[in-house]
Amino acid sequence: MAELVVSGLRAAVGGKEILRGVDLTVRSGEVHAVMGPNGSGKSTLAHVIMGRPGYEVLGGSVTLDGTDILVLEPWQRAAAGLFSAMQYPTEVPGVALDDVLEEALAAVGRGGDDVQARMRAEAERIGFDERFLHRPLNVDLSGGEKKRNETLQLGVLRPSIAILDEIDSGLDIDALRKVARRVEAETEERGLGVLAITHYRRLLSELRADVVHVLSRGRIVATGGPELAEELESTGYAGFADDEAEGQVDVMPGLRESFEG
Repeated sequence: MAELVVSGLRAAVGGKEILRGVDLTVRSGEVHAVMGPNGSGKSTLAHVIMGRPGYEVLGGSVTLDGTDILVLEPWQRAAAGLFSAMQYPTEVPGVALDDVLEEALAAVGRGGDDVQARMRAEAERIGFDERFLHRPLNVDLSGGEKKRNETLQLGVLRPSIAILDEIDSGLDIDALRKVARRVEAETEERGLGVLAITHYRRLLSELRADVVHVLSRGRIVATGGPELAEELESTGYAGFADDEAEGQVDVMPGLRESFEG
């Protein structure tokens, strides 16, 4: 049972505090969605958890199965079981996707002759052209193809916790359905824990969220079930401004007892 615990996390970029005390816990098999307006700190949260350079942690903690990951290098966090599907996947000329995955698995003692077969199987599940498996990582791929590529990597690497930063952007309806259902299958088949950052409920129509958090001005100002995403779709974020200003977290009825427990 994996458990990612973010407690009182504060972080800054360029001397400006962006995260102002974030608390959440993601366990195996759970899907947590983080929604919020632009500039609320959603991507900053993902970057700080994964250790992207340029972000200063001002306070709080992040642990994976009780281990402090903030003291680890990014590659060590990945080896420990974290995975990040980036909002803007990086192009790496000269380095083929299959080489990346083979080296990544070998580095944690999980290499073997089946890596290529697993890649082909994952490509088929999400409709990713097998030609791309041997090409330089993300080079000359469309935005949607890059997101499928990220999903394929998740399926092959089999992390314990995945952070998906707007994996739905750039995907048409059919591609979104395949990507979301593949991630959903990982939660059911392996107990993958997911922290999905998104602007829109359409992702959550396929990747079913157990918990939805609203992040505003660096704080989680509301937490609820899937119905919270539906509310946001119709009302927007304006209704949560007062809660944020008071520094309160609104847990929707029916979830309060489980969170306090």
